[in-house]
Order: sequence, then C-alpha cells, then structure tokens
Amino acid sequence: MPANKTKKTLGILAIAGVEPYQIQKNEEYMEQPQLDHFYKILDSWRTQLRVEVDRTVDHMKDEAAKFPDPIDRATQEEEFSLELRARDRERRLIKKITKTLKKMTDDDFGYCDSCGVEIGLRRLEARPTADLCIDCKTLAEIKEKQNIG
Repeated sequence: MPANKTKKTLGILAIAGVEPYQIQKNEEYMEQPQLDHFYKILDSWRTQLRVEVDRTVDHMKDEAAKFPDPIDRATQEEEFSLELRARDRERRLIKKITKTLKKMTDDDFGYCDSCGVEIGLRRLEARPTADLCIDCKTLAEIKEKQNIG
C-alpha cells in the first residue's frame, strides 16, 4: 500500500475549499460552526455558478457571427441551444441555493421538510440543497417511478 495516501474530497467541498466537517464532542446538530461550514459551501457554489453564467453570456456574445454556410449556422445554433439549457439549469440551481440560504436564516436548515428528522451532515455535504432525508427522498423517487410507469 502506498505511503503517499491522497485524500479524496467531494466536488462541492473542493469548490468551497473546505474539508468534510468534523463533529466536536458534545456538539449538537446544526450549531453555529456547522451552519458556518454549510454557508461557506453554499455561498462558494453560488458564486462559482454565477461566474459560469456570466462566462456563458460573454461566450455567446463573442461567438455570435453570421455564417454564409447554413450548416455552420446550424452548428452554432445547436451549441447555443446546449449552452442556454445548461445556463437554465445553473439558474434554477442558483435559485435553489438561495432558497437553502434563506432556510439557514430561518433556522430550518438541515431538517427534512416531510418528516422533520435531521438530514445528516454527510448527506448535506454531498447535496447541500437537500430538503428531504434519505428515507423520504427514496419514497418520493419510488412514488415518482410508479406514477410514470
């Protein structure tokens, strides 16, 4: 086994430049240090997404050109369509992050919207905008699959 063990960090945590949260002895769920940890993650993620949105807009403005060949124009329109779709997803995610930050100020962050149980630190680090515990999310996905099929 190699002596040089590299530490694997989660993507969102890496964006924020933080390590997974280490619970202190006798620390209660969602005390201020935990809230600060998640605020930093969410704020960094939102900032990174906003930068991506701005970059996309600038790129589309720079790339807008009139091509004499209809195939070149169609290719560019398809690329723009894909970028706009990605930008729309980013915009929705920014809204969800903002909603989650609002839940933090309302002292409602970290608890399941459905059953009220603690969501858990590791789940929130993997998906900081989660508003359902793993059990309720699993049930919701099963119900969704049943409604589709």
